[in-house]
Amino acid sequence: MTNVTNETAQQPAAEKINKKELSRVAFASLIGTFIEFYDYFIYGAAAGLVFPHLFFSDMPPTVATIVSFATLGVAFITRPIGAVIFGHFGDTIGRKAMLLASVTIMGGATVVIGLLPTYETIGVAAPILLVITRLIQGLAVGGEWGGATTMMIEYAPPNRRGFYGTFVQLGNVFGVLVSTMAFALASSLPKDIFLDWGWRIPFLASIVLMFVGIFIRLKIQEPPMFRKVQAEREKNKLPIVVVFKKFPKQIFLAAGLRVSESVVGYLVISFVLQYCTTHFAMQGNRVLVGVMIAAASGIITFPLWGMLSDKIGRRSVFLIGSLGSCLLAYPFYWLINTGSLWGIYAGLVLAYSFIVGSMYSIEPCYLSELFSTEVRYTGVSVGSQIAGIFGGFTPAVATVLVAWAGGAFWPIALMIIVCGLITALCALGAGETLGRDLNSDMMPVKKKKGNAESYLLKTR
Repeated sequence: MTNVTNETAQQPAAEKINKKELSRVAFASLIGTFIEFYDYFIYGAAAGLVFPHLFFSDMPPTVATIVSFATLGVAFITRPIGAVIFGHFGDTIGRKAMLLASVTIMGGATVVIGLLPTYETIGVAAPILLVITRLIQGLAVGGEWGGATTMMIEYAPPNRRGFYGTFVQLGNVFGVLVSTMAFALASSLPKDIFLDWGWRIPFLASIVLMFVGIFIRLKIQEPPMFRKVQAEREKNKLPIVVVFKKFPKQIFLAAGLRVSESVVGYLVISFVLQYCTTHFAMQGNRVLVGVMIAAASGIITFPLWGMLSDKIGRRSVFLIGSLGSCLLAYPFYWLINTGSLWGIYAGLVLAYSFIVGSMYSIEPCYLSELFSTEVRYTGVSVGSQIAGIFGGFTPAVATVLVAWAGGAFWPIALMIIVCGLITALCALGAGETLGRDLNSDMMPVKKKKGNAESYLLKTR
């Protein structure tokens, strides 16, 4: 009787500790991606509004803008390298150490960008230093998202992975919201002051976010699932080799799943800003308000998409988003091309909350459920960062396409449709992962079922 009473008395305490740890991990995952996207989005805004004038001022305006956007994309070249490095140590040493390292390097690189001298001061060395800093930043980001995703999903209750995974992605929402607000305030300064030193303030402010992120992540523990695998299974010396040997299809499907939302996302937060200020002579801060409204809508829609995926499945929600992007590509094009402020705002909200939100919000659970625990950090990181190249160069490619089309926006709509079809095909190939056991040592096995082929996961 005494034992039963003690167990009953201890049960609420255990549940309370678990919920507290789950909440701490959710916040730690959110704050990391918040810093990541804050850093990246202020760079995206600066690439459209500032860097062509300060770092590439010796070039014709259109060329300067294209090259400036290319520096936004150059970091995506090193992101897969960072994914391999951080994934390796995240799967062998632990998730926590790599998450601390990634947030420190990301924040530090952003502060350095805010301190860089311009072309007028040191000549060609200025853009070279800018590119080097971006490459370093890319290495850190390559390990950040995969680590935060892995940590959150391995802690989340099995029947609510979709919902809890959205906490990682809400970092995107708050990153866009806060960075856009910061840049909108900075760009509201008189133009000469803004170009002189005002643009540096949002970059330098990243040091505060960096220290907050470090403090929070010091308090979290390794996921019990990961500790169990470390204790019971032989450690992989080279997780990258194992993941490509056991899960080659999943790696490239994970990359394809990210293509659509990545392209549309960078159109929303970077290219549309430059397009509207150039073609409609709008003030940058007025367009930035539209980006902020779009980001704010994600606070509501992202968790809803996550909960829907817990009910009807990851693949179903992804197909809604990817095929929906094909149907909404031209309405988005039409709304942006009205030149009306409210039309642009409506287009941004539509693209961010529906097209981006339906896919991006559930990627943590969908991608994590494709890989086994001992190589999950590596698999998720590498797969997701391969697709990052598409998003990173989107603003530069979009600028070239619009220039080629004589200023018309229709090639952008066509690009959205193509990317949506790629992602839809990958969702069909990945299959449904809802309810998958993350503790199993999963091995892809090709199995015939009638005339169709399905990929099942066998537990050894």
